[in-house]
Amino acid sequence: MKKLITNGTIVTATDTFNADVLIENGKISAIGHQLPSHGAEVVDAKGCLVFPGGIDPHTHLDMPFGGTITKDDFETGTIAAAFGGTTTIIDFCLTNKGVPLRNSINTWHEKAKGKSVIDYGFHLMIGECNDDVLQQLHTVVNEDGITSFKVFMAYKNVLQADDETLFKTLIAAKDLGALVMVHGENGDVIDYLTKKALKDGNTDPIYHALTRPPEVEGEATGRAATLTGLAGSQLYVVHVSCADAVEKISEARKKGFDVWGETCPQYLVLDQSYLEKPNFEGAKYVWSPPLREKWNQDVLWNALKTGQLQTLGSDQCSFDFKGQKELGRGDFTKIPNGGPIIEDRVSILFSEGVKKGRLTLNQFVDITSTRIAKLFGLFPKKGTIAVGTDADIVIFDPNVERTLSAETHHMAVDYSAFEGMKVTGEPVSVLVRGEFVVKNKKFVGSPGSGQYLKRAKYGMLSSSDQNEKLTI
Repeated sequence: MKKLITNGTIVTATDTFNADVLIENGKISAIGHQLPSHGAEVVDAKGCLVFPGGIDPHTHLDMPFGGTITKDDFETGTIAAAFGGTTTIIDFCLTNKGVPLRNSINTWHEKAKGKSVIDYGFHLMIGECNDDVLQQLHTVVNEDGITSFKVFMAYKNVLQADDETLFKTLIAAKDLGALVMVHGENGDVIDYLTKKALKDGNTDPIYHALTRPPEVEGEATGRAATLTGLAGSQLYVVHVSCADAVEKISEARKKGFDVWGETCPQYLVLDQSYLEKPNFEGAKYVWSPPLREKWNQDVLWNALKTGQLQTLGSDQCSFDFKGQKELGRGDFTKIPNGGPIIEDRVSILFSEGVKKGRLTLNQFVDITSTRIAKLFGLFPKKGTIAVGTDADIVIFDPNVERTLSAETHHMAVDYSAFEGMKVTGEPVSVLVRGEFVVKNKKFVGSPGSGQYLKRAKYGMLSSSDQNEKLTI
């Protein structure tokens, strides 16, 4: 059925204007004034913003970690994402050395099958980069449409890859048209500091942060950026948490290196003191990189405003406090790393960014959707509102005030990382390819309706275009 969204204020990465949007066959077919409504369901968006569905480039759904599995799977996680204004996610396929990459890709397809209510794609972890892996990557890029590779510089003896693997992956990605992503922390130094802390009897959650100081994030980020420049390749640094890493990314971009940076809402509004909450409550805030001293927040906000950082991911990786986070009582290294963030990503950036004057509306759309679509091969199908694009649309009330809480969120996890936080703004209705998933704040979608996205190769927007106005 055709739909006509009327009376709303359309916001893209470059423009803000009043117009109606006509949707036919899952696509936007017209944008204008007084469009004919014959045979269409009319959706009145008076008083609301109408912007492209959010794209979350960083999620971990149904993922094994530390002897347990994330609480949110592709059903609960994507339902929560939809309620939060996100219509596309890109999740991470974990791999094992010596095992064909195809096995991991198939496993992740099975995880999503019949469950996802929004569209999704995959990144692929690279833990080794030998001739066999390089041969497989051609198929991964050209047939599976997976055009981004993740290399961990942390989690020694578990996920961590060495510098040779990172460098060879960068060279391969340059030739294949893929974007290399790094978790930028020095795993060797963290391993030493962690063992020392445990030996000294320091086992509380706060030591998760103290054994992963900002210097190890800055060092690893700088090292990855240097290798990227040497390889003439492209790099995307995930979950940037501190000034040290921002500085290294900024330096690399000034040199002309093709380096991009992502931060997450938790680093913009929470700080290291949360890990010191009594009664082991600090374990709720254990993720990597850890929360930082509060002054880093101003640096991150400024980096988003000035384009030193370009995107916002959630790093959704939820574990219940009871029964999962509690595995680390008496040993902070056994606390499963991660938090429930996917539902609140868009609203926190709007409330703390736009409403408080830190970002413009257009920057907000760019950071949560458009730039991500361009970096990860989804633009212009996703990431904007224009004739011919997928009708992934959020109708957003910019003035409603509410309080974030585990009592009202849609994630399967038993706590909220932002419990009690007051925000302004909320998605009212969310459409994916022209079909309502959330309508008037009620779930109306269908598990399994989300489509897998084969993504285009990297190269739609280079680092040197960082200040160029995005075009539709």
